[in-house]
Amino acid sequence: MSEYWNERVKNITPYVPGEQPRDRQFVKLNTNENPYPPSPKVIEAIQKAAAETLRLYPEPASTDFREAAAARYGVAPGQVFPGNGSDEVLAFAFAAFFESDGKPILFPDITYSFYPVYADLWDIPFKTIPLREDFSIDPGAYLSFFEGPENSGGVILSNPNAPTGMALPLEDIKRIAEAAERNKKVFIVDEAYIAFADKTGTALPLLKEFPNLLIIRTLSKEASLAGLRVGFALGSDPLIEGLCRIRDSFNSYTMDRLAQAGATAAVADAPYYDEINKRIITTRGRVSAALEAMGFTVLPSQANFIFASPTAACGKNGKDFFAALRERGFLVRHFNKPRIADYLRISMGTDEDMDAFLEACKEIRNEELGMRS
Repeated sequence: MSEYWNERVKNITPYVPGEQPRDRQFVKLNTNENPYPPSPKVIEAIQKAAAETLRLYPEPASTDFREAAAARYGVAPGQVFPGNGSDEVLAFAFAAFFESDGKPILFPDITYSFYPVYADLWDIPFKTIPLREDFSIDPGAYLSFFEGPENSGGVILSNPNAPTGMALPLEDIKRIAEAAERNKKVFIVDEAYIAFADKTGTALPLLKEFPNLLIIRTLSKEASLAGLRVGFALGSDPLIEGLCRIRDSFNSYTMDRLAQAGATAAVADAPYYDEINKRIITTRGRVSAALEAMGFTVLPSQANFIFASPTAACGKNGKDFFAALRERGFLVRHFNKPRIADYLRISMGTDEDMDAFLEACKEIRNEELGMRS
């Protein structure tokens, strides 16, 4: 705590990212990175852009990227807002659409932990809605706020949700969008993991019907570009204009030349990414089944990670199992929070990585069972 900090800095609790070790080699299954390389077309585009033109400012509107994304996702270029990762786009969205002196915005009690950070940063009141006992989102709990005297200042949902990986059906997303629109509130759907969903669809078809719907995507996961930091929003012209007004009050040059080139090539190469992401979906199913066979509790994931508890398998809690995996060279994510302290979030790596991970889980389980027998 510094005497030079203002009250805002003193009172916020910053987001803590997953561990990025530099002291030793680990199998990294803790930050939801795509285990496969970016498209060769992306590397080629970045190399071409790494020229003497780097002395010039990037094109402020990121026109090439917006046009490529519009073609890929079936919207107009004016409905695309690019940014430095989806976290930046989320921060702008909180600032643009939610009121500091209004009704509380709504999001789940177990979800992406950056949401309360942004709410605190912008002094936005919020209320967390408990997930059901099975960790699924209860759409009725959100609808009741719009239909009752409490009302709501808006809603943000991660779909699929993080860290559970569970997804809400499109019809439930539509019901919440309808209720929010009746009350002229913005509904943000954070689709960071939608490329890995095989049992639910993107909310993109709803954009034509709901001017209050904002979809936020990232290329970090689905396009193997976590190191490039590119995210974007898709929505109606008025919502995109609102984001631009916030962005241009901070820094009108938000995407650098290399990011624009690489991101443009990435959204244009759907066949490459569809293929590698289908491989991840297949791996997720295989690993989920293997953990269940060991006795783990595994939630039905639609993301590029799974959320699993080892407690039923061997009695070991999440924190201790996390530590045992780390000793064996495997990093996963553990959240020491109520309801989920016995769960681990496990990103999908290559098949070789996941085979080694499953062997480590089996060893830890057998050792624990042996000690208890």
